[in-house]
Amino acid sequence: MAVSVMAGIPALKDTHSQLKVRMEKAVHDFQTNLASTRTGRASVGMLDQVKVDYYGTHTPINQLAQVTTPDANMIVIQPWDASVIGEIEKALRTSDLGFNPQNDGKLLRVPVPPMTEERRREVVKHLNKVLEEHKTAVRNIRRDGNDLIKKAAKDKKISEDEEKRSLEEIQKLTDEEIKRMDEMSKKKEAEIMQV
Repeated sequence: MAVSVMAGIPALKDTHSQLKVRMEKAVHDFQTNLASTRTGRASVGMLDQVKVDYYGTHTPINQLAQVTTPDANMIVIQPWDASVIGEIEKALRTSDLGFNPQNDGKLLRVPVPPMTEERRREVVKHLNKVLEEHKTAVRNIRRDGNDLIKKAAKDKKISEDEEKRSLEEIQKLTDEEIKRMDEMSKKKEAEIMQV
C-alpha cells in the first residue's frame, strides 16, 4: 500500500494505526477460524477451538497434550498429565465436530471419518456464515473510522480535502481486508469440497 494520507495528518495518525490493527485482528481471527474448520483430512488445527476444563480454566487441547496426525484419517492426543485424559475425551465428545475418541488410558485416538457430500455442504455453509460475520466486523471498524474522521472535520481539525482522502483510504483498506478474507475462504472451500 502507498504511503498513508491519514498517517501524515497529526489529528488522524492514531486513528489510522488503530483501524489498521483492528482490521488485521479481525482477519487474523478469521484465519484462526479457517484453520479449525474441518476438511476431509485430519489436521491438528481442527481441535484449536475445542477447550478442556482443566482445573476450572478453559484450556486449548494443544496446551495440555501433544497432538499429532499419524495419517490422513487419525488424530492422536497424548496428554502430558494422564489425569486430564477423561476431560479431553469429554470435551471432544461434546464439541460440534462429531468425533468419537477412543481412550486407552494413555492417549486418545480420534478417527476422522471421511465427510459426506451433505456434511461438506454444511461445512461450506458454516464457513460462509463465519466469513460474513468477519466482513461485517471489518465494515463496522470502517464505520467507526469514518465517524472519527467526520468528527475531526466537523471540529475543524482537518480540511475537507483531508477528510475526503482519509475516507477514501479507509474504504480502500476495508476493500483490501475483505478481499483477503474472500481469497482465504475460496481456498478453504475448494479444500473442503475436494474428495
